[in-house]
Amino acid sequence: MKEELFVSGRNIPNIDPYLNIWHWEIPIYLFLGGLAAGIMFFAGLFYVMGKEKEMVTTVKWAPFLAPVALVVGLFALFLDLKHQLFFWRLYTTIRIESPMSWGAWTLMLVTPLSLIWAATYVKEAIPGWNWRFSILKKLEAQIIKYRIHMAWVMMGLAVILGVYTGILLSAFNARPLWNTSILGPLFLVSGLSTGLAATMWMSKSHHERKVLSRIDMVLIVVELFLIIHLLMGMLAAGQAQVEAAQLFLGGEFTVTFWVFVIILGLTFPVTLEILELFGYKIPIWIPSLLILFGGLMFRMIMVEAGQITRFLY
Repeated sequence: MKEELFVSGRNIPNIDPYLNIWHWEIPIYLFLGGLAAGIMFFAGLFYVMGKEKEMVTTVKWAPFLAPVALVVGLFALFLDLKHQLFFWRLYTTIRIESPMSWGAWTLMLVTPLSLIWAATYVKEAIPGWNWRFSILKKLEAQIIKYRIHMAWVMMGLAVILGVYTGILLSAFNARPLWNTSILGPLFLVSGLSTGLAATMWMSKSHHERKVLSRIDMVLIVVELFLIIHLLMGMLAAGQAQVEAAQLFLGGEFTVTFWVFVIILGLTFPVTLEILELFGYKIPIWIPSLLILFGGLMFRMIMVEAGQITRFLY
């Protein structure tokens, strides 16, 4: 028998703190959604700033990952659905009060937009590429004319998508660990950071990597602040929230959270980025990989830990 964990006055089965492989779909979906949001936001931002030639990977090449990440993430979400054949019902209505409705319609808009943005750079990515149908050539020319407007829309939708990945969990009021307004901004900042990490890994330009690294350091500091604020807020709240926070402060998830997320996923990579700014030669793939790993582990731990917290009714 599995060990029993007493949470908020109720005995519930203890979930393996080292991550049950049967609960991977939602963390993957949240991670890839945040990753795509980060990539798309900075692609739009630097294009609007007129930095397309300086930040080539950020604006042109990294966005090719965004639609792939979104499609894979949506497929993971589809696998998690209990009634998979009825997923289309999310699009038969719009419910303002429903985070799932917001997310479904945001993804409906942002996924084709990410494909269109990448398609406008296909000719530069693949020498000799030529659209087979003349209507596609004309459509591409028209889209390129309004690329600046598309960049603004893409940034807005990316922010909504990044925040939504956190709100999706915080909407579950019965889970003390998730029932906080900080999750939205926290998941957004984490997604922006992972998007930058993937872009830095792809970039061959030292100048571009340096610019992105400085932004990423700020995001990591903000993310650490939000995590601390999250834990402090829970410790100052009711008994259920205190017990939820204690999962990371001496409880079941202490080792996984502090080692994989705080140390390896945030503190160590930001230290490496600081050393690189001071002239030390640090292989860019090391901090990038650690940030991506930490972002994924953060979502896996939050999803798993949140499921074992309860309010006392």
